[in-house]
Amino acid sequence: MGHPGSRGGPLPAGGYRSQVRRIAIAGGIGAGKTVVTDRLSSLGWPVIDADVVARQIVEPGAPAWRSLRDAFGDAVLNSDRSIDRTFLADVVFHDPTALRRLNRITHGYIGAEIVRQLDEIRARAVFVALPLFRPEHRDALGLDEVWAVEVEPETAVARLRGARGFSEADARARLAAQMSNDEREALADRVFWNEGTLEELFVSLARVMDEIGLASG
Repeated sequence: MGHPGSRGGPLPAGGYRSQVRRIAIAGGIGAGKTVVTDRLSSLGWPVIDADVVARQIVEPGAPAWRSLRDAFGDAVLNSDRSIDRTFLADVVFHDPTALRRLNRITHGYIGAEIVRQLDEIRARAVFVALPLFRPEHRDALGLDEVWAVEVEPETAVARLRGARGFSEADARARLAAQMSNDEREALADRVFWNEGTLEELFVSLARVMDEIGLASG
């Protein structure tokens, strides 16, 4: 197994080689990332979820909250002064310029908080849920491996319509806005196809955990 930085480029800040194995879980919307990370958490492994961190860094009064309010105005705030995430998501989904502005504001804060949490982990391994995984995350977060959870686009559309109540047009638009399976697979070390039952997915996960010496937490 490679160390942080083994794919080229600098080591994470401080130049250390972490004794904690860091594994990212990537995947498109509707693929089943949360199913995998929930399973890992239930087995006792620490999990850091980028979506959770994204909510934490925009809590009222936080630096990212102030930056978002300054960039988008009070219209982006709920009555309790929290960020109206649904409204903001709708704005940036239909406006590429607004999306770039949002990303410029939040990505740095999210990355810094994930690194802070990673540095506090004392375990043999930690898993990081990264829906929007990018190649630079390997070095920035000191990742040892990237696992991708994948389904066929039609399966994702069906799940989004059934489980989340998306319209077909909205589901397909969300998928089209994300990295394709082929693009994600090219960046991943392992791919878990989630087209079958949960039992089949968990068996595949257990097999890999055993293979890399993490059969127990």
